[in-house]
Amino acid sequence: MAAIVIDGKAIAQKLKEDIKAKAIKLEERANRKACLAVVLVGNDSASEVYVKNKIAACSECNIKSLEFKLPESTTEGELLTLIEKLNNDSNTDGILVQLPLPKYLSENTIIQAISYKKDVDGLTVVNAGKLSIGQDCLAPCTPSGCIELIKSTGQTIEGKHAVVIGRSNLMGKPIAQMLLSNNATVTICHSRTKNLELFTQSADILIAAIGQKEFIKGHQIKKGAIVIDVGINRHDGKLYGDVEFKSASQVAGYITPVPGGVGPMTIAMLISNTLTAANMSLENINSEGK
Repeated sequence: MAAIVIDGKAIAQKLKEDIKAKAIKLEERANRKACLAVVLVGNDSASEVYVKNKIAACSECNIKSLEFKLPESTTEGELLTLIEKLNNDSNTDGILVQLPLPKYLSENTIIQAISYKKDVDGLTVVNAGKLSIGQDCLAPCTPSGCIELIKSTGQTIEGKHAVVIGRSNLMGKPIAQMLLSNNATVTICHSRTKNLELFTQSADILIAAIGQKEFIKGHQIKKGAIVIDVGINRHDGKLYGDVEFKSASQVAGYITPVPGGVGPMTIAMLISNTLTAANMSLENINSEGK
């Protein structure tokens, strides 16, 4: 029996409708819209498309967006000055610096300069630390979207064996923390893992985030497993995931497609984080005014 395909587009759309309703209520309370500042350095064509989609999602959800398009020649000092200005702007709730940055800029230096209260990508050390010890925080968008996709199946995470392939700070590590917080038993596999199939074939939940086209095949997957494919691999003008969809869909119970699975959820969770940051800011203002 073929797997049920998890429709990330539909789930993201429903989430954005809910965000819009909450954003309208926030505007009524705060007398302003929640606001996301998006910073793009250089002329990377893929990044320009991503920024365009994020700004469109803001508009769809009643959230204001500010776009800062900086030339390739922008210095690290100039970029840090802009971030500091946005950190201090009480009308800006979220700051997103589109990655990758030009190679001469230090991504870590730039990201860590963002106030953790406005870090809607969830990449600062403060938010990573809060996530690791189970405190409320602005969590990374793609892992957050993956958790929502898993929950959309109606299957419980608690008590399940979840295997994460990939250990990046952006995806592998935070999704492992989130699965632990949902009481899964978690195994992290990576490029040095031996006998990978021993782990993938025992996974009730399999997260593939390694950046290799169709690396995971159907015979490596446990029958009935939930398979979340985070990979985005471009080849001959087409997009492929890290999972070979054709064979995997004949074994898995649930599976995300590429495209149309995790991607739409990443943007939806970014907008959700912006709204969360705006609500936190409003609560702080109200508490200080008492």
